[in-house]
Amino acid sequence: MKFLIITGMSGAGKSMALNFFEDQGYFCVDNLPPALISKFSELCLRSEMEKIAVVSDIRGREFFAELYKELTELEEKGINYEIIYLEASNETLIRRYKETRRRHPLDEKGSILDAIQKEREMMEDFRGRASKIIDTSDLGTKEFFLELKNYFSIQQYDKNELTVSIISFGFKYGVPLDADLVFDVRFLPNPYYVSSLKEHTGEEKVIQDYIMKWPVTNKFYDKFFDLIGFLLPEYNKEGKSHLTIAIGCTGGKHRSVTTSLKLADFLKNKGYRVSIKHNDIMK
Repeated sequence: MKFLIITGMSGAGKSMALNFFEDQGYFCVDNLPPALISKFSELCLRSEMEKIAVVSDIRGREFFAELYKELTELEEKGINYEIIYLEASNETLIRRYKETRRRHPLDEKGSILDAIQKEREMMEDFRGRASKIIDTSDLGTKEFFLELKNYFSIQQYDKNELTVSIISFGFKYGVPLDADLVFDVRFLPNPYYVSSLKEHTGEEKVIQDYIMKWPVTNKFYDKFFDLIGFLLPEYNKEGKSHLTIAIGCTGGKHRSVTTSLKLADFLKNKGYRVSIKHNDIMK
C-alpha cells in the first residue's frame, strides 16, 4: 500500500495536491485528524486499497503531539508512508489569503502575518521529516502538477536508490525553500561583465567555455564533485530517497546554470537519477 501524508503551510496548495492525487487514482481524504491516521491506515489495509493520500495539518490544532505518535504507530505496523510538505513565502501566503478572504487557522487577532510566522515555527521540526518539500510560491496549477508528476515518476524506481534534484537560482531572487543543500558560486568569474556574453545563458557552450577556462573553476569543480560524491552515499545510508541541491549565482543565468549542468553530468555518470531545473534563467 502506498500511503501519502500531505502537510505543510496553510495556503500552500494542499487541496490542489489532493486533487492531483485523486486524478491519479488515489483514495483521498482532506483534513484527517492526526489521531485517526493509524486507525484509518488499518481500515485501508483491510479494504486492500493500494494508493491512499491524506491531508493532515495545523487545522487539527494538537498537530505535532498526535501526528508524531501516529507516525510511530505506522512504522511499528510496518506501513510505509511518505510525507509531502508544501510551503510558500510569507508574501505569497498573505496574497492568497487576501484573494480568497479566508481566515488563517491560527489567526486570532486579525494579523495574517503573525499567524503565518507562528505556523512556520510550529511546522519547522516536522518539515525535516518530509520525503519531498515543494515551494509553491511561483508555481501555477500546471507547474505544480508537473512538479508532483515528475517526482512521483522518479519514485517508481527502487526506493533504496537516492534520486537528486538540482536547481539553479539567482540570489537576487531568493534561495529555493525546498533545498536540502545550497551552494554559492558567485566567486567564479562572471560572464555578465563581458558585453558579448551578457545575453547568453549557462546552457550555451560559449558561456560554459568562458567559465571553464579559469583555473579556479576547475579546482572548485574537483573539490565540489568530490564532496557531493562523498555525501550522497551517506544520505542514502540514512534512508533518504530524494535530495535537492540548489546552486546559486547573482542572477541565476550563467554560473549557477553551468555548474548545475556539470554536476548533473557528474551524477548521471555515477548512476544517479537526476532532474534539473533552472529557476531564474530567463529573468
